[in-house]
Amino acid sequence: MATKIEWQINTLEREVADGYVNKVIYRVNGSDGDYKYRATGEVDLPKPDTLVPYADLTETQILGWIKTKLELDETGSVKKIEDLVKAQIAALKTPSHATGKPWS
Repeated sequence: MATKIEWQINTLEREVADGYVNKVIYRVNGSDGDYKYRATGEVDLPKPDTLVPYADLTETQILGWIKTKLELDETGSVKKIEDLVKAQIAALKTPSHATGKPWS
């Protein structure tokens, strides 16, 4: 089974006066059968010239903004984050370390 990746918005920080969303906290959920892993992060957004009213924002729209920002940012990219989630799930499926003792 292939690892399924899903991006979600955890929460938004905004300026109350005009609804400008200045920070997005997101999570990237990965699953492959019984194995699951979640990465979280945050993105600061620049104030645009034209604001979309806060009540009209959608998760799809915000996800587009943060993915675009991540691609432009030197510290991360969408593929890098998704690859990290996939690698962590692969490590859960085939562990290279274990704990315990050989006797009861």
